Amino acid sequence: MLDSYGTEAQERVGFFTDTSVCIGCKACEVACKEWNLVPEDGLVWTGESYDNTSELGANTWRHVAFVEQNEPLHGDGEVDALRWLMSSDVCKHCTHAACLDVCPTGSLFRTEFGTVVVQEDICNGCGYCVPACPFGVIDKRHLPRRDAPALPLITKQEDGRVWKCTLCYDRLKGGHEPACAKACPTESIQFGPLDDLRERADERLAKLQAEDWNGARLYGRDPDDGVGGFGAFFLLLDEPEVYGLPPDPVVTTRDLPGMYRSAAIAAGAVVLGVVAAFVGGSR
Repeated sequence: MLDSYGTEAQERVGFFTDTSVCIGCKACEVACKEWNLVPEDGLVWTGESYDNTSELGANTWRHVAFVEQNEPLHGDGEVDALRWLMSSDVCKHCTHAACLDVCPTGSLFRTEFGTVVVQEDICNGCGYCVPACPFGVIDKRHLPRRDAPALPLITKQEDGRVWKCTLCYDRLKGGHEPACAKACPTESIQFGPLDDLRERADERLAKLQAEDWNGARLYGRDPDDGVGGFGAFFLLLDEPEVYGLPPDPVVTTRDLPGMYRSAAIAAGAVVLGVVAAFVGGSR
């Protein structure tokens, strides 16, 4: 995946988010916005518990979900009045990323760290990547365009480009961890080499299962899943759908080669039919 970088290729890094220790403080959301100059949002009351941002988008690169349940924390029959499931969602930086497959300008690219990043100066706002993402992560920004974030210059032209988490690519190049992981007070968001994170996640899952935690499972850890494994994976305490995540995501461009072949065969058959009809009719 990183062969094209040659000697500049780095060890693949990513996130392991352990939702069992997330306290919903939203420090990750704030740190992400401050470091990356992400526009404000989430100022409208959604009515969805304490969730004021609702979902990932062009102006929400980290989203802390709050899920209230009348479910026991452990599977031993203990009755809890209420348990809160909290999880900080983010771009998955997929091993097989459909957004990369459909981008016509090369704006989306895979970095030397194995992460997926948008080059905003190349993005033409076509939006092909938006429906290609199986997680609804990437989105177009519908705000006045600000070409120089450090300057107080905002044009009336709508931005229209796509934006998402970069896994703080600029910080990685400087040898620093992403802002969200740095700000997380409980180490729910863990950053590091992806192989190390997978080992750490396996150990954590085994511990929770030994303690009979209800519903503990890993999501996106398996390199053999439909997107080749996530670069940002999770330990969940219930089904993925409870957190608003697809249960069995696949790379949406998986069937394109077969579709193109079928289309080419059908087009060829039509051409042969037309030629045969023309030749037969001229006799």
